[in-house]
Amino acid sequence: MPPEAVAISAVSPLTRLNEDEQLFRSTVRDFSQQTIGPLVRQMDEEQHFSADLLPQLFQLGLMGIEIPVEYGGAGGSFFEAILAVEEISAVDPSVGVLVDVQNTLCVNALLKWGTAEQKKTFLPRMAAKIVGAYALSEAASGSDAFALQARAEKREDEYILNGQKLWITNAKEAGLFIVFATLDPAAGYKGITAFLVEKDFPGFTVGKKEDKLGIRASSTCELILEDCRVPADNVLGEPGKGYKIAIETLNEGRIGIGAQMLGLAQGAWNHAAKYAQERKQFGKPIAEFQAVQFSLAEMATEIEATRLLVYNAARLKDAKLDYVREAAMAKYFSSQVAERVASHAVEVYGGYGFVKDYPVEKYYRDAKIGKIYEGTSNMQLATIGKLVLGGIKRG
Repeated sequence: MPPEAVAISAVSPLTRLNEDEQLFRSTVRDFSQQTIGPLVRQMDEEQHFSADLLPQLFQLGLMGIEIPVEYGGAGGSFFEAILAVEEISAVDPSVGVLVDVQNTLCVNALLKWGTAEQKKTFLPRMAAKIVGAYALSEAASGSDAFALQARAEKREDEYILNGQKLWITNAKEAGLFIVFATLDPAAGYKGITAFLVEKDFPGFTVGKKEDKLGIRASSTCELILEDCRVPADNVLGEPGKGYKIAIETLNEGRIGIGAQMLGLAQGAWNHAAKYAQERKQFGKPIAEFQAVQFSLAEMATEIEATRLLVYNAARLKDAKLDYVREAAMAKYFSSQVAERVASHAVEVYGGYGFVKDYPVEKYYRDAKIGKIYEGTSNMQLATIGKLVLGGIKRG
């Protein structure tokens, strides 16, 4: 029985898809299972993203889902980008996060904040061949994202950037980086500015790749800026508005991570359910034992709840309604569920689940990052708490 045969059916109004969305999902699912699936173990073991896979992601239009047709993109919706991340992550969350960062962070930032000339210059390339990366984090700025040490200095018609960035997803594959640096330290967060930095700019270097617990095919590297020269025309937004760009872009990105964790949980569940129907103990499949049924049922319920949260946040974003609270909830809850479901999937497999010959141990390793990047679980709870309590009038 193929994994899709035991996938949870989406029957609620919120998760019901129209015909175009169903076709898109089906296309991405087939591509993920047939093309990405055979590469998963090798990419994980070698900690290397397959060079043959990137061109196929571009050819299928998955790297420019929201890029308008006039720039060579698919002209799709944010919700479709979320569907793509979900379906790809069900097979390999490492590939899912590459597509996620490209669409929900980099492309969205350019669409919202880029000048007409910047869009004309960069969007066609991002739709066709250029991977994007989002460079905010530093050694001293994790949850305190604006404690930046990277500096920018204006010199005539260019800026000179100096500093170091850490934990940058897609860094090895990327050709375009959205780099945040402080132009005026005295202004605090209001001095932060976003720059469009190309990989071949003088003074820009991609440093070492981190040896990670999970999503090992996804490159996570340091960036080194040593008198990096950036044309003044490559300021994204306005000087001093980088903090606003970062906040708004990360709010969108959290929905993307929610989709990644949703896909991860679904993929782990699919494997566990399939295995439970094949593995026999005491003369019958373990899926016939009530304890295993209850475990799979609980996992399925949590996955469907996650799907509701993620889809709701994405629909709100597309409708141009406020979605910050819903994005934080989706990101927080999905990371909790992904870790729980992956853990239970390992237990369904028993001893086999603990070895690399079977797929679920990778989902378990991959799940942990969901509680950490693009805002830790504690930061999501702080956001949720502030927003839900802010609406309560004190007596």
